[in-house]
Amino acid sequence: MTARDTDPDGTRPDPAAGRVTIVHDYLTQRGGAERVVLEMAAAFPGARVVTSLYDRDGTYPAFRDLDVGTLAVDRLPGLRRHHRLALPVLAPAFSAGRVRTPVALCSSSGWAHGIRAEGTKIVYCHNPPRWLYQADEYLRDRHPAYRVMLSACGPGLRRWDHRAARSAARYLVNSELVRRRVADTYGIEAEVLHPPVSLLADGPATPLEGVDDGFHLCVSRLLPYKNVDAVVAAFAALPEERLVVIGGGPLLERLSASAPANVRLCGEVDDASLRWAYGACRALIAASYEDFGLTPVEAAGFAKPTVALRWGGYLETVLTYATIQGFDAPDPAHIARAVVRARSWNWSPTAITAHSGTFSRESFRRRLQEVVGDAP
Repeated sequence: MTARDTDPDGTRPDPAAGRVTIVHDYLTQRGGAERVVLEMAAAFPGARVVTSLYDRDGTYPAFRDLDVGTLAVDRLPGLRRHHRLALPVLAPAFSAGRVRTPVALCSSSGWAHGIRAEGTKIVYCHNPPRWLYQADEYLRDRHPAYRVMLSACGPGLRRWDHRAARSAARYLVNSELVRRRVADTYGIEAEVLHPPVSLLADGPATPLEGVDDGFHLCVSRLLPYKNVDAVVAAFAALPEERLVVIGGGPLLERLSASAPANVRLCGEVDDASLRWAYGACRALIAASYEDFGLTPVEAAGFAKPTVALRWGGYLETVLTYATIQGFDAPDPAHIARAVVRARSWNWSPTAITAHSGTFSRESFRRRLQEVVGDAP
């Protein structure tokens, strides 16, 4: 199916959509939040997915099989490819949108929870907006014009964001860290529902061209707070090791230009190539400030360990069992030392795989269905 515009004021009713409409910030990239939306759609077959911007080529191909509707802002030129430029118009775009089904299930890290719902609004919060409440971290290395724009819009957006949060009947969050942030930011008590692993090891695998197995792997969008630059710099000090980086983003060109010979940046790849990379790597390197941190759990499904930052969601979902090597700061020297320590670590493939199994699609979908079933 192709995306289609909604009515000017939002989504139109559709008998095929049933009880639930799924609302997401924007479908312009490939990341953990977009995988969660696909799992939501699997939990509620036939539900329409409504979003502000939809780039068919920029996000996962599986969305082409769903009924995706867009808000009017999607018609503005250039924003699908550069969604961050849409920051001043996304709040009014969602405020003008309307969901008429009995339940609006909003996947939000900043915008979708602001849509008007005639029925019950349930929010699955990936994080309160970083650009409003973690601005120093989020804006590191951003263009000065972006900082100016956010500074001008920030006070009004914070007021809008609090009103949007209070409009929800129920909040779900992806980790204990985000539960605390939602409580501190909005005064809302939320239920933790961990995202599931959706990239399974038993699917097709396509080797990356020119890459031999035995490398270390980093899977991340290339944004400042992801700290991929520190991972690349760490491997500059480890010439005997190899690093493959999978993911796109604003820092791709800069990192590619500065990467040493033992580092390969592959940009965006399809799931078959990502599946091969997980299976062929020695270990995953995870250095970002993650609220949950899905990639180490994905790697665990391939019985591969992770060298991870001891921070945030990793503390909750990854470093709680003794098959992970960690480091205390996203600093090249700390990362390099942890990679060296990991060489002699006694990994347990059985324990790693068992850990991944605790984040199942079935349990995630079942709990979502229960929560929606409780809605009036």
